[in-house]
Amino acid sequence: MSPTISANRSGKRWAVALLAALLAMAFLWVQPPASASAEETDDGQEVTEFYFAGVITFEDEPVEGVVMTIDGGGFEGETETDAEGKWRLYVPEKDTYKITVDEDTLPDGVIVDAAQLPEGTQPIAGTTASFEVEFGLTGTKILNLFLGEGERITVSFADQLLSRLVGGLNFGLLLALASMGAALIYGTTRLSNFAHAEMVTWGGLVALVTTSFWHLPLWLGIAAAVIGGGLFGWAMDAGLWRPLRRRGLGVVQLMIVSIGLSLALRYVFQYFIGGGTRQLPGSSPEPIQFGPISLSYIDLIAMGVSIVVILGVAWFLTRTRIGKATRAISDNPQLAAASGIDVDRVIRIVWILAGVLAAISGILWAYFRPGVKWDMGVQMLLLIFAAITLGGLGTAFGALVGSLIVGIAVEVSTLWIPSDLKYASALVVLIVILLVRPQGLLGRKERLG
Repeated sequence: MSPTISANRSGKRWAVALLAALLAMAFLWVQPPASASAEETDDGQEVTEFYFAGVITFEDEPVEGVVMTIDGGGFEGETETDAEGKWRLYVPEKDTYKITVDEDTLPDGVIVDAAQLPEGTQPIAGTTASFEVEFGLTGTKILNLFLGEGERITVSFADQLLSRLVGGLNFGLLLALASMGAALIYGTTRLSNFAHAEMVTWGGLVALVTTSFWHLPLWLGIAAAVIGGGLFGWAMDAGLWRPLRRRGLGVVQLMIVSIGLSLALRYVFQYFIGGGTRQLPGSSPEPIQFGPISLSYIDLIAMGVSIVVILGVAWFLTRTRIGKATRAISDNPQLAAASGIDVDRVIRIVWILAGVLAAISGILWAYFRPGVKWDMGVQMLLLIFAAITLGGLGTAFGALVGSLIVGIAVEVSTLWIPSDLKYASALVVLIVILLVRPQGLLGRKERLG
């Protein structure tokens, strides 16, 4: 072997070794060191850039050892005040949270003075120890709490149950609007539309853009959201679902397309409005007490609107020609087509109606949560499917009954389980009922034809 060839090979080996060393150094450089893991406080909180903080005092003296908890958006945290009465609660993102002061850790005969809560802090009716808080323009919020002498408010189990039942009815009615639209789509097309969640989000987004960004009156924003919901449903069917139906795609293929469409729309929404939560005008108003029941005027309007719209849908399905055709297609699309019904036209109307119902539900959901967020519809999606399955697949009235059961089960379950697990209770109810009646409450064991 010549010296030249040997030298070339040796040079190549050195070049390869040098390149490998550089790549290894680059890899180590981009990897976070073991010591750079998330920093934690002494009480086990993960330090983030978003936090609530303040001081608790009584008669101008700091109070030590007061336990405070925070929850919201699936997150929970806890801390206690130090010798100077200071506390700090870190959260993962800017959102609306509930802070609760453990009254058992307060001095005897002392409560939180609700009259001195900071601006933007909403006390929760029935107690002085819990209140809703949200961030301002920055990622920090200072909440100095002042204690005062007073009587601690306790609510009996019966009063709590009655309050939860009314709250569950409110939630069930707004859930029914979205569920009935999704049930009509399934009944006429056999499509389990996962993108229905984004149709709900769309209603809240249009209302937010028209009122908060364009500064139009609220009534005009709601009207725009309702019209926009109908147009959104029409566009989805005309631009995507009808062409796919004509190509003869199966139910499973269409469902997979709807999952992809759901993901695409969700992140488009996030791109345009960001990942934070934005409030519609008039959100979180002062509650009105009806005995043990606490409702705001928005809750009363929401329940009234839901009932009127549901009655309108019932009239449409039972009294109009298009409504009867919709039910006929749901029972047997081939027989309906053979009898002269324009199936494509009816399905198009169903998509428009479903879009309108989803938009109204999205607006009410934005006030119930409260707030508009890019993925707010996804939080309802599993409950929508649970309500449809519980009531009986393909029947709008079954979806209504299922929604009311799910809504009440979700709210009442918080009497026994943590609030973050309340949506799981709806699935437990679903499983129990389907074990007894697999076809759902208003479903049939089989369809003719």
